[in-house]
Parts: sequence; structure tokens; C-alpha cells
Amino acid sequence: MPWSRAAHDGPQESETVRLPYIDRAEAGRVLAERLVPLGLDGAVVLALPRGGVPVGHEIARRLGSPLDVLVTRKIGFPPQPELGVGAIAEGGAPVFDRELLGRLGLREDDLAGTVEAERAELARRVRAYRGERPLPETTGRPVVVVDDGLATGGTARAAVRALRERGPSRLVLAVPVGAAETVRAMEAEVDEMVVPAAPWEFRAVGQWYRDFDQLTDGDVIAWLGRPGPAGRPGE
Repeated sequence: MPWSRAAHDGPQESETVRLPYIDRAEAGRVLAERLVPLGLDGAVVLALPRGGVPVGHEIARRLGSPLDVLVTRKIGFPPQPELGVGAIAEGGAPVFDRELLGRLGLREDDLAGTVEAERAELARRVRAYRGERPLPETTGRPVVVVDDGLATGGTARAAVRALRERGPSRLVLAVPVGAAETVRAMEAEVDEMVVPAAPWEFRAVGQWYRDFDQLTDGDVIAWLGRPGPAGRPGE
């Protein structure tokens, strides 16, 4: 079910894409062509590392926009860290899955130590990816938030809520593939949403890519350093 959504018009069918994507770069090129008609002049592209950065690079190059990262971290259930009960994005407050917390018998305060540890790792990654350089200015300009896929939507939700506080003129979430239920649940969080493929049978993001190698911090830095539309890294 490929579709895009603008705040004023509801879901729209779009051209079918062939899955799986070859890799994140191909997915980014496919996604970029669906973003061009939105008229995102002056936009900044913010990719969620690590996997969103190759996707975002292709989008930024096609749109002629600067590319940077918005760092997020999952907040895991301490006995089972891979189970995400929330997420945090730089500059934003933790966003929790309250329904899941209730099922687990947890309060937000119970996760204070986990949140503190994730804030520290988030700060480390910000330094690794950007050094002392701040986030690009987003007030009054379009912002495109990019990831390589949308499974539960926890980190994407934390990212767009943090960015909403920074006053963008338009907030667009763009992912090459997302679980249909999650895509619909994210509608209210953004002004526009572009998802070329939103299958109902969705186990993991990686199943929709032939090449889905795990990326390192070094990979992210290398992608950010590739020439952009003006022949300069990230621009």
C-alpha cells in the first residue's frame, strides 16, 4: 500500500514500488522523486542515524538541500533492552509508549536511570557526528525527517516531536517503507508524510532491503562528508 499524506487531504495512492530495495541509497532515490513535487524550497534534511543517513544523502542531493543528522536513542525495558518502551531525540523530552509501560507495570520514573544512560550515549553520538556544530536552523523553514524504515515508530515520534518545538514551517516525515499500522498512527505527528511502501505484513525494516548491512559511526561520518548538491559536504 504505497501512499503519501498531506495534512489537508488524507491518504493518497502513489506509484507502486518494487520491493525489496537494493540498498538504502536506491531507497533514497525512490523516496526523493516523491518529495520533489511537494515544493520543499529551502528545506533542511535531517536523517536519523545510523540507517537513515544514506537515504537522506540521496534526498538532500536531489532536493538541493543541506543534510544533517538528528540523533535519537531507544529507551529499552531494562530486563530486555531490545524491547523499546520509549525514545529520546536530541533537544527533546523522552517519549514513552504509555500503553506498553502499563502492561509492564512501569512508571516513567522507574526508567530514570535508563534515560540518563541513553542521554549520555546520545550526547556521545552528537559529538562524533557533528562535533561542536549545532543542529541547522529549522525555525520557519521546511524540515524533512528521514529514516530507512518505520517499524514501531518510537524513535521517529521522538524526533518529530523534538523538531516541532523548533518551529519549522512544514514538518515532513519520509521513509522508504513502513508498517502500515505505524504509518497511519504517525499521521497526526507531522504535516506531510511520504511512504512509498506500507505493507501490512511487516516483521522488520531489513526484510525490505537486499543489502541491509549494519552501519558504524564511521559510516555515518563518511556519508555526511560526501559532496552534496553544491559540491560541499552536507550542503
